Amino acid sequence: MKLISIPAEKFEDYRIDAIFDCYKWDPQFLDNHTLAKYALVITKKEYKELAKLTEDLDFETRQAEEFLNHHLHLAKKLAISKKISKELKRMSNYDPDRNIRLMRYDFHPTIEGKWVISEVNSDVPGGFAEASLLPKLAIKNLGGVGYDSIDFGEQLAKAISRKIKPKGTIMFVHCTSYSDDRQVMQYLGDKMETLGFRSIYGAADHLQFENKEAISILDGHQGKVDCIFRFTPLEWLKDIKPKTWDGYFDTITPSCNHPIAIFAQTKRFPLVWPLLEKHNIKLNTWKKLLPNTIEVKDAKDKEGYIYKPAYGRVGEKISIQEACEEGEYQKILKEVRKQPKKYLAQQKFVSKPLKSSEGEAFHVCLGSYTIDGKHAGFYARISKKPRIDSNAADIPVIIERKKKS
Repeated sequence: MKLISIPAEKFEDYRIDAIFDCYKWDPQFLDNHTLAKYALVITKKEYKELAKLTEDLDFETRQAEEFLNHHLHLAKKLAISKKISKELKRMSNYDPDRNIRLMRYDFHPTIEGKWVISEVNSDVPGGFAEASLLPKLAIKNLGGVGYDSIDFGEQLAKAISRKIKPKGTIMFVHCTSYSDDRQVMQYLGDKMETLGFRSIYGAADHLQFENKEAISILDGHQGKVDCIFRFTPLEWLKDIKPKTWDGYFDTITPSCNHPIAIFAQTKRFPLVWPLLEKHNIKLNTWKKLLPNTIEVKDAKDKEGYIYKPAYGRVGEKISIQEACEEGEYQKILKEVRKQPKKYLAQQKFVSKPLKSSEGEAFHVCLGSYTIDGKHAGFYARISKKPRIDSNAADIPVIIERKKKS
C-alpha cells in the first residue's frame, strides 16, 4: 500500500472534475481541504486479502444480528435506547433476502504490519461517489494505465435492482438540510434512474406506512414506494420521531438498510460476543481484527485504552489524546464519567502512517464495503493525525495491476 501524488499541474482540474462530475460538491471542512492530492494504491495481494477478511467479518456480523433479532434478551448489553428497543420486537418478520444489506468495515494498517478494524459502519455507511467515481478520475489523471478500480456504485445499483420491480419508485431518505447527505443520495438516485427506476428524495417525515407498505406523502410524489434507501441514522430517526414512521420496523417494503443494522452499529457490539458464542455464533474474524473492547468501568485501572461513543460517527469524541483539539480530551473524559453506558473502552492500536514522495506522513482508514455478503469496493480517508475524523481527506483507492514478467 502506498500513496501516489496526483500530478500538481493536474490537481486543480482534478478537484473541479471531482466537484462537478463526481458529486464532491463541497470538498472542504472548515479550513481543511477534504480531497486528498494523492491516490491510495493497494496491491492485488492486499486487495484479495482485504476482500476475504471483509466477507468473513460480514458473514459473522449477519449471523450475529439475525440471532439477536430472535433473542432480544441477549441484546441488553448493547444499551440500545429505549426509543429503539421498544420497536425491536416488531422486526420478527425480517427477511434478509428481501432487503439490501450494506456495510462498511474500517481497516487500519498498524506498526506491527497487521490489519486492525476500528468498527463496522452497519447502519448508514456513506462515501458512495468517492468509492465509485473518484478512483476512475484518479486513474485518468495518472495516465490511464497500470491501475484498476472497483465501481462500488455499479454493484450497489445492481443489488437494489434485484430486489425491486422494474421501473419501481425508490425513496432516498436523508437529512435534507445537509448538502453532504444530498450529494450521496443524488449520486445513487441518478444512477438508479439510468437503469429505469424512479428516484424521489425526501426527509423521514415524507414517508408513512399503511398495511406494512411504505407510502410517500411528499408533495408531487404521493403514492406507494417500492424501496426505501435510508441515509438518516436510526438513532437520529428516533430522536426526530416522526409519527409517520411507526411502521418502519415491520414494513414489508424492501429497505437499505433495514433497522436490524442497529445491533452491529453500536460500538458496544463486542460486549455481547460471549453470550453469542455460548449459542454457537462464531466471531473468530472479529476477535482477530478488533482491539479488545470492554465496559468503561472495567478499564479504570488498565493502561492503553481509549474511550469511544457507542453511536459515534466520523471519529467524533474518540479520546486519542494526541489527536484531540485543545480542551477536547478533558471534555470527553468528563462525559465518559457522566454517561459511561454511552461509551465503551477499547485497547488502543498504533496506526502505521504512510509517507508520500514529498515526505508527508498520513494515517489511513480503508473502508471495505459488502453488499448482501459480497465484497463491493473501497472508500478511504487519510489524516495527519491518528484519529480519522471530519478533518480527514477523502482519497481514491486504486489497485495496482500485476506487472507482466
